[in-house]
Amino acid sequence: MSRLKTLGLALAALALGAVVGTILGSVWLGLVIGLIVAIVIFISGQSGRGGNQGVNDEGHGIEL
Repeated sequence: MSRLKTLGLALAALALGAVVGTILGSVWLGLVIGLIVAIVIFISGQSGRGGNQGVNDEGHGIEL
């Protein structure tokens, strides 16, 4: 997933959070929820882009 696509999805999640917050009556709550979801989307997108998915497989011997 390209960096711009990941960033676009994260910003869309933030905007959707603001809309949901408006519906619920608290824009700040919606923005906080949207920000959390946006951060998760951005980190997971960058992790997939960097090839860091599944690093803790037993075959690699990288476990805590």
